[in-house]
Amino acid sequence: MPQKGKVVEGWTGPGKCDALIQALTPGDDGLHIDMRRRGMYEWWYFDAHLDNGSTLVIFFYASNPNPGVQGKSGVEIVLLKPDGKRTQRFYPYPRSSFWAAREYPQVTIGRNTIQVEQPDGQLPVYEIMLQEQDLTCQLKYTALVDGWKPGNGLTQFGDLGYFAWVIPFARATVTGNLTLGQETIPVAGIGYHDHNWLNFPFQTIIDCWMWGRIYSPRFTVAYAYIQCNQKVDGHVVKVLMLADGQQVVLSTGEFEFSTHDFEYSPAAKYQFPKTIAIQASSILDVTQKVKRVLEAQDMLESFNPVLRFIARRILHMKPGYFRLLSDFELEVTQDGQTSRETGSTLHEIVLFREVH
Repeated sequence: MPQKGKVVEGWTGPGKCDALIQALTPGDDGLHIDMRRRGMYEWWYFDAHLDNGSTLVIFFYASNPNPGVQGKSGVEIVLLKPDGKRTQRFYPYPRSSFWAAREYPQVTIGRNTIQVEQPDGQLPVYEIMLQEQDLTCQLKYTALVDGWKPGNGLTQFGDLGYFAWVIPFARATVTGNLTLGQETIPVAGIGYHDHNWLNFPFQTIIDCWMWGRIYSPRFTVAYAYIQCNQKVDGHVVKVLMLADGQQVVLSTGEFEFSTHDFEYSPAAKYQFPKTIAIQASSILDVTQKVKRVLEAQDMLESFNPVLRFIARRILHMKPGYFRLLSDFELEVTQDGQTSRETGSTLHEIVLFREVH
């Protein structure tokens, strides 16, 4: 029986890390929640950073966790072009139009589908199809890195609820096409996919979420820093993976995460750090410095006035969002040998309360 307010992370140990990094199973990316129960949320997330400078994000929601569409099944697409133009659309569906397998990753929402092929001994290939009246999208994700989850992938927040996170691939090649209205956009770039499920609204426990990936020619890093509120004594959940080529070589929550050089954004009504530094023991050292704010949003601005009033005055919600483009310097030391690589990366911040 979970203890009230006691956070238990799913690391296999010793400590907050994994000495043995377990391979993902097909069922890790299948459906987990009971679709008949209220207050449970689950989604499959895909993104692609395109060679033309655009960013494409796709959600398949078994049950949407976001206020305003909370609990709804559906698909969502976000397209951010290099000139800053942003297109975001959510297509809700009745539960009767949703189906997903539990033993493997296959999802159908209306005419929209996720299908996967994974021959024995090979990395998976995901086919994503969206077919809406004003939007069609056909994408092929070919994984380049082994799947990963931190420990068993599950964090239990006492008797308040649980949150699960798995990454079937942190890095993939993406090809395909997107048609939006009369415009057809060829898709080619680098992609990512993760999968989440939980049984509580984010803002009831979590104050801030900072999350990102780093792609250098040789290495792949995925990380998250989750600052919780006083219901769980301000607990911080930290997770990080490092892959060398295809193989995940580090799975840990034992790393230093520091933020510096804060700047206020009038658009999001929050401050954000312009420098993020990560140090994991003597193995990994990363510094990210923001060079461009791609998106800064007061997330309540998209609500209708009634929902906005309820969120601010009754639920005391203040959600803000940043998508940031940063230059990075990465240093990895293995077996006495140190490799240094640089590049640029996208990362995100979601805030429900000011965090420094």
